[in-house]
Order: sequence, then C-alpha cells, then structure tokens
Amino acid sequence: MPSRRNVLKQLAAIGALAGLGNLPGKAHAASSNADENATSASGEQFHMPDEAGPQAQVWVAFAASADIWGRDYKEVQATIGRLVKAMTPYTKVSVLCREEEEALARKLCGEQNTRFIVAELDDIWLRDTGGVFVQNGEGELGLVDFNFNGWGDKQEHEQDAGVAELVSKQADAHYLQSKLTGEGGGIEVDGNGTAIMTESCWLNSNRNPGVSKAQLEAELKANLGLRKIIWLPGIKGKDITDAHVDFYARFVRPGVVVVNLDNDPASHDYEVTRQHLAILKQATDADGNKLELHMLPPPLDVRDNRFSRSRDFAAGYINYLPINGAVIAPEFGDKAADRYCHDLLARLYPGRQIVQINIDPVAAGGGGIHCITLHQPA
Repeated sequence: MPSRRNVLKQLAAIGALAGLGNLPGKAHAASSNADENATSASGEQFHMPDEAGPQAQVWVAFAASADIWGRDYKEVQATIGRLVKAMTPYTKVSVLCREEEEALARKLCGEQNTRFIVAELDDIWLRDTGGVFVQNGEGELGLVDFNFNGWGDKQEHEQDAGVAELVSKQADAHYLQSKLTGEGGGIEVDGNGTAIMTESCWLNSNRNPGVSKAQLEAELKANLGLRKIIWLPGIKGKDITDAHVDFYARFVRPGVVVVNLDNDPASHDYEVTRQHLAILKQATDADGNKLELHMLPPPLDVRDNRFSRSRDFAAGYINYLPINGAVIAPEFGDKAADRYCHDLLARLYPGRQIVQINIDPVAAGGGGIHCITLHQPA
C-alpha cells in the first residue's frame, strides 16, 4: 500500500535557493515575511512551550489523496473526521482542506467548534509540515518554519513546503524561518529549556548536509529557546521520518517523560528503544535534575484487518496528543494494552479525560495522532 513510509520517491521542484545564513549545505530562501531571528519586535526571545500547557486550538490537514494513500484514502479521511470530532468538545480545531473537498471535510469533521481553511496540500502530516509554534515572555506568538523537504525528499512535498507559512499567517504569528531542515515530529520539549531529539533525523545528510552537531544544536537552541538537548540515536532508514522522537519519548511536564519500550523481539525498535531507555535513565534536564520515566509499550495483539496487516502499521500509544481537558490517544483492539495506556495517561495527566479512538487507517501509513495534529499554545 502506498504510504508515507513506502511511497515512491517523487522529488518536488523546490529549487536551489539562497540567503538563510552560513550553515553548510543549506540553500533555502528566507521568505519576505520571515523575521530575522527568533525574537519579536519587542526584543523578547521566543521559546517552544510545554505541549501540555493551555492551547488556543489544534490544527489538522484534511488532505489524504488516492495518489499517496491508494484505495484507503477515504478511510483516512474518515479517521481525520473522527479525530476532529473527538477533539472539538475540548478545543477549537482549524481544518486545512482543498477547495474541492471542503464540503466533505465539513461533513466528516463537523462544524461545531471548527473552522475550515482552503489550502493547497500534499498530505496529512501537519506536525511535520506546519512548523512549530513558539511564544515569548510577553505572550506573543511565533511559528518556526523548518523548511519541510519531504523527510529528505522521500515524498512529494511541493505544496506542503508552503504550509508552515500559511499556518503562521492564519494564526497571526510571527513567521520565523530556521536555517535547518527538519520536522515538528522530531522535536520534544519540556517548555523549560530541555528537549529530546534523535540524531537519525536531524543529523542526517538528507536534511542538513554538512552541518555539524555543534552547529545543529546552536541553531535549534536559538530557534526554540532551549538550554539543553538530550540526544537519542534513533535509527535511519527504517521509516520515512528516520525515527522521529514523538514515537520514542514524550515529556508529560518538566522532569517527567513517557518512554516507548517495544517488547516485540522481532521489531527493529526492540533494541533501539532499550538503548534510548538506557540513555534517558542517565540523562538530566537543563537544570541538572534526573528524569522520572514511565514505560508505554506498544500493543502486541492488535485487531486484525487490512490496515493492521500493513508492513508500515505504527501501533504506538506514545504518539498521543494532550489538549485542553483531555488526552487523545489511540486504541488498537488489544484490551490489556489499551487499558494500560488509558490508566497510565490518566495518572500522568490528572483531571483530563482520556479519549481513545481507532486510527488504524492512519497507523497503516506509518503515523499516529500526534503526527497529524499541530497544537497552538494559548
């Protein structure tokens, strides 16, 4: 099945552009709308806040197509609609959609607590295409564009390369263009200066050729207001993202991290997740504090259907999304594992409803709830 993990490579016509600084191998053109650096007109430094903090809204892209998803694209559209309806009792949702699909998007997503914005789109992965929201001490909103290139030119992305700038305009956020290429799914922060990231996607020649780790860190810290990055190795080439951190480790709040621990010895992530766990057990945050770790294993007995039989099926609970008053998480038909996920998240996010939904069609494309959403801080 064509998916974001095994779709045939279709290079988008982005062209060689210049003007974003002196990092080796970078050739992006700064948009005329881009601020010079990660500061506002007031001079306040922007930072990426804790995802579990108050949110103004969540963004999604109603953009599945037959070209990428094949015969399953309608089921993917229905899943996005189901996700939006699960979120709107708790938060406003902005839905990006193609003009010719707006009526269908309205039907499937519902029109309560939603707004629909017509856009040119390639696919649904808004966490990666839509940039990263940041704030400063005065509450001003910014959005960092990490120059999406189809996860290293693995998928067509001519339209999606412009989505971050569109979102920034619609959100009335300062548009900030990074000198790096990367994706929001590759960034996990505690909102207090600490981030967790994987080397496999950031320190990769398919995104940032010729950029040293020191240069990479300096730019990420400037873009996101970070003081420390905890690096996990990840693994290259096993999925289209080259191992985004949002399938491996998630901050609940400063000092508390949920960790994916794959218990299937046949999975390539069996050893990877154990290596990550060992690193996180020894790690400290930007203030020198050890991390409190909670394991969240994937299910081992998922329901049987054509989606779960996909070689790309991403059965990971860790790709959940905290929103105002709730946590939206997947369920995979493994009663014991689904319940463990529910109970763990309920303990870690007290006072929030844990809402689990079936996302099998999206999981068959190699992603999850966090991958197809973009939260905007309040």
